[in-house]
Amino acid sequence: MIEEGKPLFVQIAEQIEDSIVDGSLAEQSQAPSTNELAAFYRINPATAAKGVAMLADKGVLHKRRGIGMFVSDGARELLLRERRGAFADRYVAPLLAEARKIGLGPDDLAALVREHAAQTSTGKGS
Repeated sequence: MIEEGKPLFVQIAEQIEDSIVDGSLAEQSQAPSTNELAAFYRINPATAAKGVAMLADKGVLHKRRGIGMFVSDGARELLLRERRGAFADRYVAPLLAEARKIGLGPDDLAALVREHAAQTSTGKGS
């Protein structure tokens, strides 16, 4: 799980976000404690706490005094919105720019995507 070149606290936050997005960590459920995260990933608890704090600052997690951190209502939708925006910026915008360069309009591009998706789902895609 640990990636070189990316801060550990960011990776911890991303792992928790992934669990929220995939549904394995539901809204209003208790998030792993900083000590649990530190033990699991074999990192300093302060590093784990920094990742958890990052999510609390975003409104993804909230603290229940004396109990721990919990997934906030609406956290999954917030993360999905954020990821969809990042996906559009990273993949869709360059795809549209390249499509324009080679003379493909939005309908042509949509048809290509549908065609490729159909091939992929039937096992005929590359």
